[in-house]
Amino acid sequence: MLLSKSCVYGLRASLYLASKDEDEFTPIKIMSEKLEISFHFLTKILQQLTADGLLESFKGPKGGVKLTKPGSKIALIDVVLAIDGPRLLTECVLGLPGCGLKNPCPLHDKWAVTRDSIRVMLQNTTLKDLAEKGKLENLRLTEDGDFEELLRDQ
Repeated sequence: MLLSKSCVYGLRASLYLASKDEDEFTPIKIMSEKLEISFHFLTKILQQLTADGLLESFKGPKGGVKLTKPGSKIALIDVVLAIDGPRLLTECVLGLPGCGLKNPCPLHDKWAVTRDSIRVMLQNTTLKDLAEKGKLENLRLTEDGDFEELLRDQ
């Protein structure tokens, strides 16, 4: 897996928030249950996204988290960089230090092409793009749960 588990969960949580009302704070407990992610693990991930300015949190009975700007203004790369940093886009796929044009690994040339394609996809795809596609086609965001089920009030 190229992305860490934290990053995958961060993307899922961000997509969930992008599919909700932009002005509404969503309780982390509800997100945790809907997305089938441990509450404590999700809280740590959401703290990273909040620290990076992608989420806003509000404490109290009506508290929770929401995106700081519309999902159309947040690219997938923003979430990936906030959680995993740039390593996916900069490091050797075999984990060899110093891999580059002067001292390449056996996969360097092939990985460079793939890595650049991944970067372009992450830069050009917004949370809104995927949230709308997920709603329109009722796609999965959990092992068994589709968008209709996830967005239903509890």
